Amino acid sequence: MEASKKAGTSIKVGELFERMPFTRRHLFVGIVLFIVSVIEAWENMLIIFLSSSIAADFHLTPVQEGSLIGSIYLGMIPGAYMWAILADKLGRRRSLMYSLLSFSVVSLVTPFSVSFAMMYTVRFIAGLALGGVMVSGYPYFEEMLPVKQRGKGIVYLSAGWPLGTLLALGAAGLFLEGDGLMAGWRGAIILSSLVGFWAFMIMKIPESPYWLAGKGRQEEARASIEYLSEGKIKLEPGQTVWVEAAEKESYFNIFRRRFLKLTSLQTVVNFAFAFGYWGLYTWLPTLLEQKGLSMSQSLVFITLSTLCQVPSYMVAAWLTGKFGRKKVMITFVALAVLSGFGFAYSANMVQMYVCNFALAFFSLGAWGVWNAWFGEIYPTSVRVSGYSFGAGAQRWANTLAPSIIGMVIGLGWAFNATVSFIQVFMVITLCLIAFIPEMEGKILE
Repeated sequence: MEASKKAGTSIKVGELFERMPFTRRHLFVGIVLFIVSVIEAWENMLIIFLSSSIAADFHLTPVQEGSLIGSIYLGMIPGAYMWAILADKLGRRRSLMYSLLSFSVVSLVTPFSVSFAMMYTVRFIAGLALGGVMVSGYPYFEEMLPVKQRGKGIVYLSAGWPLGTLLALGAAGLFLEGDGLMAGWRGAIILSSLVGFWAFMIMKIPESPYWLAGKGRQEEARASIEYLSEGKIKLEPGQTVWVEAAEKESYFNIFRRRFLKLTSLQTVVNFAFAFGYWGLYTWLPTLLEQKGLSMSQSLVFITLSTLCQVPSYMVAAWLTGKFGRKKVMITFVALAVLSGFGFAYSANMVQMYVCNFALAFFSLGAWGVWNAWFGEIYPTSVRVSGYSFGAGAQRWANTLAPSIIGMVIGLGWAFNATVSFIQVFMVITLCLIAFIPEMEGKILE
């Protein structure tokens, strides 16, 4: 939109959200998207808890079992890039809905797999479908929240991860120990696939007014703003809303000179941060076994660690609204690093528990802040593109970390050496986040 058209009769969408009150409509949108976040975590984690049972049924080698776990994450890499383009074309709401729905349909094929090759292919395609949930959910919610509540809201949304993980643990335990037709890993996957039909609830919330304004759909943008504000934000007749437009619509705008440094920084942060988290938690049962814990003791340990993650989001949400993204994340990552090295060199079981619980608390609190932060740093025209590229880097880490950590364990590295190696990636994260621009209290472009 030309500057002359912006003056007088036009107003920036972000300025409206700066004075928009938080309403019950925002809460409803948040509940719908929070459950989507829970489902995403459930679907990501369930295969890990079922993998031993699947491996036994299909007589898989450890390498095949590991690659099966990684298949959905490998599919989410091209899925992230594909759905980012669709989210800019179709809108945040439709891409999120289509992604979750298509995942559910594909995932339902999994229990009927007759070979490892078939199951791997199905899980890869399921990951391709799920990529849209990963890249659309957080930017969509950010574009629906008032400026003052945006950071808190996204951190609360991130709390769906530990809840989804706990539900996946519960579903795996319930079905693997149960009897009857639906017992076993097949029943657990059927249930998790059906949960994805929550996608139809997404139809009940409006499209992002930022995206609508960017596409020139003025009436729909006005209606979305009025819906979210419960009529408290009223535009004058003929008044239009606008967002910063890209010179040319293209996914590759995030690599142009204006965004290249930002894209490079956030991509490395996403890879290193995900490697530091995923590299540890995918091999935690094995690492705990090296410290003398049985498999059942390890699962209890992991469950308690996951429970420590829930209050971390609450604390991080409160702090980020008070002190901003950068200060809170630097503090949480620094404390996660100290806890991680403490876990690596713990002298007894008490120290090991305390340090790991602290690591779970600070690392997941930092993730909540990061989910809010790196979805805000790009303007609307490239927000999902930038977010998807960073999310793709996370999935590369999810795919590579289990293999790399498995290799160093296979080389005979001791517990403390392996955990310390993983913590190096957290140190890299700590060093780079200082260069990301603060977004607390700023309107979205």
